[in-house]
Amino acid sequence: MCLSVSPADSTRAVVPATSFLDEDLFCPSPVLVSVMAASSWLLPVALVVVGVSLSTSATAQARHPVYWEIHDTSRAQPPVVDPGPAPAEPRPAPSDAVVLFDGGDLDAWEHPDGAPAAWTLRDNHVEVDTGRGDIQTKEAFGDMQLHLEWMTNPSVTGRGQGRGNSGVFLMGTYEVQVLDSYDNPTYPDGQAAALYGQYPPLVNATRPPGEWQTYDITFRRPRFDQNGSVATPARVTVYHNGVLVQDRVEFTGPTAHHDRPPYEAHAARLPLRLQDHGDGAVRYRNIWVRELE
Repeated sequence: MCLSVSPADSTRAVVPATSFLDEDLFCPSPVLVSVMAASSWLLPVALVVVGVSLSTSATAQARHPVYWEIHDTSRAQPPVVDPGPAPAEPRPAPSDAVVLFDGGDLDAWEHPDGAPAAWTLRDNHVEVDTGRGDIQTKEAFGDMQLHLEWMTNPSVTGRGQGRGNSGVFLMGTYEVQVLDSYDNPTYPDGQAAALYGQYPPLVNATRPPGEWQTYDITFRRPRFDQNGSVATPARVTVYHNGVLVQDRVEFTGPTAHHDRPPYEAHAARLPLRLQDHGDGAVRYRNIWVRELE
């Protein structure tokens, strides 16, 4: 067994050492300990490994939801990174992509009740119509590569979660947050590119309001066994404006408001959903998917 200290408090937790270095907690395994005892010449190397393990463990724990209350404002704010200027034109979709929105129409979208998508088309983008409700794709997806571009209102109004709030719901269930997080403090697990209520982004790569932002997302759906229990959690990698902000992170379960519910078995393919949060005109353009299964 090895001991690990939560950054949220000083409580010591007992954690099983199941591998050479545990993927999340990076604790030395019994194999490493026995080798250290038998081979004194390995001691300097082992000390270096353990030192790296402890520092990396602190980093892993600082992001893992198990150590934090939902929307805990005592979590450290992700460091700000300047991602560079926004592209002048939308990035072309690959030849094998399913184009969901290219600025022309919303034929690929509908409201969850099956009604035609009623958001507003303007120039080459679509704008959330507050109060009209979420929209989702008519087609369902599982594992996928997703590209989309979004912009918050150039006229800054509101603050925190009330400023340019929307969301990208993978399989209609697992949310990557959309928010104006430029000079706009909020709880870290709710800012732009957070896995909402679970994981903050590694860094804050948000451009100013009125500039186009990009998300490039690789998503692997959860797998369930024959009893409906989760066998493999949903996993996601997110690049925000070309900057890595979520690196093969596992969702703890579905996204919910101020809750972290457990997984429930669902279909292998479900629609992609965009959220009408009800505060601020958020715009989307250039949405396409490459299916990975």
